[in-house]
Formats: sequence, C-alpha cells, structure tokens
Amino acid sequence: MLNRLEMLRLFCAAAEASSFKEAAARLGTSPQAITRAVKELEEAVGELLFHRNTRGVHITEFGAQLAVHARDGVSHIDNLFHRNARLPDAGLTGVVRITAAGTIGRHYLMQALMPLASRYPGIRLEVQLSNVVADVVDDKIDIGVRIGPLRDNRFVARSVAKIALVVVGTPKLAANKGRPTTPQDLLRLPTTALTDHNTGRIWPWFFAGNQVIVPAAPSFITDDPEAEFSAMLAGLGYGQLPMFMAGPHLRSGRLVSVLDDFQPAPWDLYVYRPQRGPVPARIRLVYDHIVEALSNPATLADFKAIGH
Repeated sequence: MLNRLEMLRLFCAAAEASSFKEAAARLGTSPQAITRAVKELEEAVGELLFHRNTRGVHITEFGAQLAVHARDGVSHIDNLFHRNARLPDAGLTGVVRITAAGTIGRHYLMQALMPLASRYPGIRLEVQLSNVVADVVDDKIDIGVRIGPLRDNRFVARSVAKIALVVVGTPKLAANKGRPTTPQDLLRLPTTALTDHNTGRIWPWFFAGNQVIVPAAPSFITDDPEAEFSAMLAGLGYGQLPMFMAGPHLRSGRLVSVLDDFQPAPWDLYVYRPQRGPVPARIRLVYDHIVEALSNPATLADFKAIGH
C-alpha cells in the first residue's frame, strides 16, 4: 500500500493530465502505479474519483474538489522540506536556463521574471525566446513554457492556463472581401501564414470537430508570429491568433473575429522541466514563481475567448 502523501501526489498528477498514461509520463512512473494510487484513494475516501469508459477517464465532481485540496496539501508538505531553500542565504545562486515561445515570452514571461530577478540577484536567468522547440534535456534547459501539446514524456509538466484561438481580420478586409462562414471559405479568401521552424511547413489552422485547414494561397508568409500579426493588422489577410494577442485589438475594434462557432478547444499553456534528480532550490523557486504568475486570474483573462 502506498503512503498517503505519495498516493495524493499521484492522484494530483492524474487530475491534471488528460490520461493516466500522461500522468505517469510526467512523474516518470507507470500507468499501473497511477491506477493503483487512484484505486487506493477511492477506497480510503469512499468516493468515486474518476469515471472510466473505453474512451478514457474523466474526473468526477468530487474528485475535482478533492484535487484542489490535495494540491494545497502536497505543496505544503513539499514546502516544509524546502523551507530553508527559499531563504536568500541558502544557496539561491547560479544559472537558471529558461526557454519559451517568443510571443508568450515577450508578453507575459518577461513581466513575471523581472521582479524575481531583482529580488534574487544571485540567480542568473538565461532566457531563450524562440519558436523552435528546444531539446530541453540535451540542451540543459531547466524550465520551459510552451503552448500546445508536449511531445516529450521526459518532462514534469504543469498546465497553468487554457489559451483560446481565434480567427481575425480587419473590418475593412471583412467589408471588401467578405466574412468566411465555414473554415473552408478561408481557402478562397486572403490569409496570412506562419512557417513552422520545426518542420519548415506552414502552420495549419485548427477548428472545432478536429477540422484542420492549411492556408492554400496566403497573401503574406513569414516565420515570425509578430510579423504575421502586423500583416493581419494591416489588412493583408485573415489569420488565426492566440487570444492574448488578439484581445486588445478586438476590444478596440481594430480587428473583428470570424468563425466564432468553429473555435477549437483551447490549448494548454504548460510550464515544464526535465525529469532529473533532486531539483536545485533556485530552479524550484523560479519554476514555482512562473507557475504562480501565469496562473494568476488577471493573466488568465487575457487568454480566454471574448464572451467566455
């Protein structure tokens, strides 16, 4: 039988992941260990924590409520063991290497890191903002921040927010060229396009119902999201953006959203680190600070679809 702390730790991972397999990968254990922990916890509390069927597992209402309290409890216990590591004189010196996508890094990560850098001058932050997904393990990166699915199971990852995606254009573009009523309409309308550094191909656009569209004849192509955004603002074509970029311009009327009924499910914003041995105090400090900053309700308002 598992001790209660380990049982809760495995349950929290299962509650945050989309499957027991994903939770196991994050913690470097087996899906069977997650299943066993959940079963023992269900027996201990006398309640069903997950609905199970052939399509997967889904947390129950009771399970979701328990997860909130369990996370606080596990975090509190962890802090007891790392309480001295949070003090300025307990070795909070050295390098912390961070990687993030350029847009989320410039808009949010840097804002979160600056107060921390001022408070702990012994920590040297090395921040790599790039749309190329770094090999965090081989490149000796300590912390990563990314939008979308993580394709590497060598990470300890935390989903801190949901990022809504929206298709936008200028009011003038909509008036002159027309508004799309289905995703397929985008194939005959002016669009912008972003080249994926990792594959060399154009990024596809995602819609509800697992629909995927690749711009057929874009009016503007770039490998830089900020440059593509400038092209959208100039009215060169419709584009798909994360809400934190589009939101202010939608509220001001500079952009309009289209295909709202076809918006895909929001993407996860992950803060993650490689699965290594003991985590140095400086890395734990920066990791926890980033998680807290990007989980802030004021920040989350920028990520959500307008009207949601």
